[in-house]
Amino acid sequence: MIDLRSDTVTKPTAAMRRAMAEAEVGDDVYGEDPTVNRLEERAAEMLGKEAALFVPTGTMGNTIGIKLHTKHGQEVICDHRAHILDWEMSMTAWFAGCLVRSIVTDNGILQWPQIEEMIRPPGRSGADGRSIGESPGKSAADDQFCAPSTLLHLENPHNMGGGTLYGLADLHSICDEAHAFGLKVHLDGARIFNAAAATGETAARIAAKADTVMFCLSKGLAAPVGSMLAGNADAIRAGRQYRKRLGGGMRQAGVLAAAGLVALEESPKRLHEDHVNARALAHRIADIPGVDLDLSTVCTNMVLFDIAGTGVTYERFSAELKRRGVLVGARGGTWVRVVTHQDVSAEDCHQAAKAIREVLSLGAA
Repeated sequence: MIDLRSDTVTKPTAAMRRAMAEAEVGDDVYGEDPTVNRLEERAAEMLGKEAALFVPTGTMGNTIGIKLHTKHGQEVICDHRAHILDWEMSMTAWFAGCLVRSIVTDNGILQWPQIEEMIRPPGRSGADGRSIGESPGKSAADDQFCAPSTLLHLENPHNMGGGTLYGLADLHSICDEAHAFGLKVHLDGARIFNAAAATGETAARIAAKADTVMFCLSKGLAAPVGSMLAGNADAIRAGRQYRKRLGGGMRQAGVLAAAGLVALEESPKRLHEDHVNARALAHRIADIPGVDLDLSTVCTNMVLFDIAGTGVTYERFSAELKRRGVLVGARGGTWVRVVTHQDVSAEDCHQAAKAIREVLSLGAA
């Protein structure tokens, strides 16, 4: 099978398997696993943060990141297709006790004016904690109608946007503006090293203005398990307690962390190959009659396209492709998402494009 459903299907490399077999381990809940400690130190260094925390999943990393910056009854601002909103079992509500206030975007990329309009209560926070423009003696804490916005969540690259990216200047400007309003910023950088490969910036530069950042080891970096949450030392210290509450204390986790270390050092070097393959695949199917595919959005290792105009349903499309040895993913409705990764070659992508053309030529019949 040519598996283009997601880069989560990647298999660990031979080097990762060797590292796992030879890993030095200890009890990580006691802070005694040397391999986990090395992974956390290296991840913090690569993200330009004081400290990092090894967690089993990206969902747990995002959940802890949100909890660190909020209290029950507050609001988190994000876009309407954010991973935390659609794909993480409502953990922002269930664990952090916060309401998500979403903003509709075309491709997952927020603009500051949209964000500013959603901040509740409105107004820029002054040094005394009072929103600028409020009457003297009245603060946001006195508001009896609006739950306060305390966190801005950004996703870069954006999953359901098809791997779309923030411009670095825009990303940093949004973070600065949010901080001026007294909001913290959590960056869902599940594929931040894809963003780095696509832009030529370092992951640390991309994450520089965010208070916390999560990234996955188990997607394009191809480790079998794990994600990282990075931030300042106090935040990560508190995050360890939340990890334990969520069942993320993994004991001799160095067996997994060893693969993560290899992933961090080796996998970013080849991510550009996935991007080249994604663009090549996109160009081969963009001109199929009835396919809606904006080539300008193919920035990383994802291709997002709509087949509504072909008359073929997604269910039929995916089933026919599977019969031809190709697996694809869905965004919903007739939207299709394909994701390139280390376990699909340029030739695999060529064959997948041929299969897509063949299936879509069947039409609605």
